[in-house]
Amino acid sequence: MPRNHQDLLAIFGKMNSRTKNYIALSLIPQIILVKWLGGYPALVEKYYSNGIYPIISKIFRALLGWIPFSIGDIIIASLIFLVVRYAIIKWRYTRSKPKTFIRNIFFVLSIAYFFFNILWGLNYYRIPVKEKLGITEGWEYTDEDLISFTEAIIDKTNKLQFSIMADTSKAVVVPYTNEEILSRTRDGYKAMEENPLFKPYTPQSIKKSLFSTPLSYMGTSGHLNPFTLEAQVNTNITPYYFPYVASHEVAHQIGYAAENEASFIGFLAAINQEDKYFKYSALTNILNDCLIRIKLRDISAFQKISSTINSGIFRNYQESVENNKKYENPLEPYIKKFYSSFLKANSQKEGIKSYGGVVDLLIAYHTKGHLNISI
Repeated sequence: MPRNHQDLLAIFGKMNSRTKNYIALSLIPQIILVKWLGGYPALVEKYYSNGIYPIISKIFRALLGWIPFSIGDIIIASLIFLVVRYAIIKWRYTRSKPKTFIRNIFFVLSIAYFFFNILWGLNYYRIPVKEKLGITEGWEYTDEDLISFTEAIIDKTNKLQFSIMADTSKAVVVPYTNEEILSRTRDGYKAMEENPLFKPYTPQSIKKSLFSTPLSYMGTSGHLNPFTLEAQVNTNITPYYFPYVASHEVAHQIGYAAENEASFIGFLAAINQEDKYFKYSALTNILNDCLIRIKLRDISAFQKISSTINSGIFRNYQESVENNKKYENPLEPYIKKFYSSFLKANSQKEGIKSYGGVVDLLIAYHTKGHLNISI
């Protein structure tokens, strides 16, 4: 019998060396299989995104949704601690046996890759929303389409801002706590249950991130933990932005992995809320995306259309700018570059730029007459 836990771990490691080798090597066929499945989106859509995944998601939300804090964040923190501890304790060991160390890295990566794809990641390879909307390959909106859509969004946003504040020059102040916003997020999804793009969202599992400050320095407003399927929102973001981010993260949770699609679904959920603050959050964020597109295409058109926007809306935008400045750091560009590479590796060719692709989906949805925004 081993005299202490270290002896036990040593024996355990020897007993499982061959198994670890097999698991580490399985990473390669796993990647090949996932990429192969990516060539059959209809198969992924039918059997995974609309078959297995909704069951997995509902089970995880039922198990973890009632817990007021993020289990996923605690798991991540624990893993980081264990990795650092391992590196410190096993420093001499890793230097003397580099092959074993590399094997152990691939062993962990292989397990993580397996569970990432089984629990959520295969949603990256489902049928794109643009195909479900009947958008043909190569379709692009014109400058006129973009201007027309933006003008419609400006009209709605201006009216809503004034109806809330009774003054075009005042920034909208959201009267809810973060907890109240999270609780209200499901209402938009309930309102859209009849839409074939949506799935019933019960039970709920959306939480405040325990790592909001690190997320702020990373330039991240929210995320879905792909191993616990908890939707999480950064509590440091500006209040007017919070409802839209919450709606976006829930879209990931119901199976929309692509960022442009999550923004599209999140926008529809937020805009179909009866709550005017959710509507305002969705409209202002999409308006911002539209303005960026116009500015890149035609600066004079940007200046002209910007002059029609209530100054109170720009005050809200300025709130976000000032808030983001507090967390600027030299590592953020590298973190975003890494995340962009991650997205590209998961079938999002434009990487982090794919967030802006929500404009394409909404313009197509608008031109087909499906986008009805009531204020």
